[in-house]
Amino acid sequence: MHFLDQAKIFIRSGAGGPGAVSFRREKYIEYGGPDGGDGGKGADIIFEAVPGLNTLIDFRYTQHFRAPRGKGGSGSNMTGAGGKDLVIKVPVGTQILADDEDRTLLADLTEVGQRIVFLKGGDGGKGNASFKSSTNRAPRKHGPGWPGEEMYVWLRLKLLADVGLVGLPNAGKSTFINAVSNAKAKVGAYAFTTLRPQLGVVSHRGREFVVADIPGLIEGAAEGAGIGDRFLGHIERCQVLLHLVDANDEDVATSYDIVRGELDAYGAGLADKPVVLALNKIDTMDDELVAALSKELEDASGLPVLAISAAGEIGIEPVLDALMDKLQSRDHSEPDHIDEDEKPWSPL
Repeated sequence: MHFLDQAKIFIRSGAGGPGAVSFRREKYIEYGGPDGGDGGKGADIIFEAVPGLNTLIDFRYTQHFRAPRGKGGSGSNMTGAGGKDLVIKVPVGTQILADDEDRTLLADLTEVGQRIVFLKGGDGGKGNASFKSSTNRAPRKHGPGWPGEEMYVWLRLKLLADVGLVGLPNAGKSTFINAVSNAKAKVGAYAFTTLRPQLGVVSHRGREFVVADIPGLIEGAAEGAGIGDRFLGHIERCQVLLHLVDANDEDVATSYDIVRGELDAYGAGLADKPVVLALNKIDTMDDELVAALSKELEDASGLPVLAISAAGEIGIEPVLDALMDKLQSRDHSEPDHIDEDEKPWSPL
């Protein structure tokens, strides 16, 4: 399945049905009179966040959504049937943005089953029975029905995950997510092997959490360099970041600073998230060099450094333990008075 995290679509709610012009004519009823019913209400456009979707690829092939209009009224004061609401199903984490210069945020669907009536259908027109008065006993006037609403919107998907993987290209992020989860990310010995975000579910010490891997970041990514800048939004909702640094880089401290600088430049709170820092690919060097690089990276970051090899599955357990500790500390920091039904949805 191809991954698509942005799509532009056209939506239109249904127009109201027309009112009827009708007169009551019965054999034994001396006086008839108008009995035209009102038109039915037009269908609404509804967005619903559903589980099981993690891409907007369907909106590449279907880009126009028009809800049906209401049915017309009829005699005997019968109101026309309302149009059946058009429900557009989107992945959890989808944002709906206005098609304007600022891409104004209109809605954010972050919970499974969350539904919003985005465009309301038009009301039905009045039948001629509604226009009867003391001076007009046989009106032939009726309402045509109110038009629906229409607009272009952008859909933008921000994946929901507990842990986000960041690092330069070829830092070993895809190898790591393959080693610890059920993901099957492509791995290659060249930059930007990862072209789209990957999600993996990690089971560790009786608990599960979701990890998101995004394409590698390079210097200037926050301004559009490379491809990782487009996908930084997918880790905005993560609770914890796992920062991988390649031990084979010429200067591990500079590698760390480049990625941290891009997170700072992007904003959206990424630089303030808890971080677990790991020096990857230590299986390619001796213990003395690993210790020296770890010390250099620790001095540059001010964080404890875990030495690992994702390919050789060395040091993986301590990293998962550290991630779980960060996740649990974030959970415990939430207010205790939140009701179970009011807690925000998580991918678990």
